[in-house]
Amino acid sequence: MEYYKYLRQYVGHKPLILPGSVVIILNEQNEVLLQKRHDGCWGLPGGLMDLGESFEEVAKREVFEETGLIVENLKLLNVFSGSEYYLKVPNGDELYSVTAVYYSSDISGDMKIDYNESEKIEYFSMCHLPKELTDEYRGFIEHYIDNEKLSLK
Repeated sequence: MEYYKYLRQYVGHKPLILPGSVVIILNEQNEVLLQKRHDGCWGLPGGLMDLGESFEEVAKREVFEETGLIVENLKLLNVFSGSEYYLKVPNGDELYSVTAVYYSSDISGDMKIDYNESEKIEYFSMCHLPKELTDEYRGFIEHYIDNEKLSLK
């Protein structure tokens, strides 16, 4: 059983702090890989931490589970947390996310979709992101773009 589901047995819908990781996966054209979830929103591959995992281990596991890709040489962009990362999901569960955002272009393997997690996975130009990209993920990508501009100066 996933750790957060275990905790929910005891706290119900009350707020939890849930750590996780996502990865900005870049191809040779510097496009970002996004997944379209069953709620119609696009996002970055990633998920929640299980007991004993590091943020980097979460990132690698979730990317592989959701896309079939193996990511290496992850670079930490930032850890995002705080009141602006509060969520109340449709079933009433409340949470504060603590998300480690990594990026990498060191990928291998064959891309294959996990239809339990997503409807579609696709690369997008960072100048033409889908309008259904959630604000949280859009903010992560914008932070990456701003960070890259700073590193070029």
